[in-house]
Amino acid sequence: MTGVPASAAGGTGRPAPGGKLGAAAVNQASLWNIANILTMIRLLLVPGFVVLMLADGGYDPVMRAWAWAAFAVAMITDVFDGHLARTYNLVTDFGKIADPIADKAIMGAALICLSSLDDLPWWVTGVILGRELGITLLRFVVIRYGVIPASRGGKMKTLAQGTAVGMYVLALTGPLATFRFWVMAVAVVLTVVTGLDYVRQAIVLRREGLAEARAAAEVSQAASGTAPEAAEK
Repeated sequence: MTGVPASAAGGTGRPAPGGKLGAAAVNQASLWNIANILTMIRLLLVPGFVVLMLADGGYDPVMRAWAWAAFAVAMITDVFDGHLARTYNLVTDFGKIADPIADKAIMGAALICLSSLDDLPWWVTGVILGRELGITLLRFVVIRYGVIPASRGGKMKTLAQGTAVGMYVLALTGPLATFRFWVMAVAVVLTVVTGLDYVRQAIVLRREGLAEARAAAEVSQAASGTAPEAAEK
């Protein structure tokens, strides 16, 4: 602050012609932070994963190993992008939309590929994807009443799903093939249990939100009713 008028300082007092363009450029550049870049990488890995997974009929151990590597990188970036965004204040509207899409895309692609290759029953794919999509829709429904925080069970579910699907992507045989069956069983159980718990929390959150709205309406009506009485006195 110099106290010198803009005109006296040689300016016109009006924004520079490129001011809006410059601000738009800054806002656009802010999208290219490390958290969003990791999310974009995860999205780009999805088609590559599908190609590797289905190469040579889907039963080439080498290509399945490369597919597992792509899946593992996607799951690891899922852990880091959200953490970086929250820690370093890199949360953007793009990240809020793209991050859950990338999560569902890589997991959905892996499950559908495995079921199409008869490596995983379709009902397992249906249960997991149905839960994820259903909870996503439910989140949008109750967001007006509040946000349901991530639970420890939800994190365990994500870890179990990632581990189980990753083991199915690999061409495992023998005891490891049996072990992955039980890991997937645990993942399915956690998927169902945490999904039901999320529905319970959503119902409670909605009920509390409606109760608060009714209470606020009653207070407003009471206040508007006492105002005319005070005026008459």
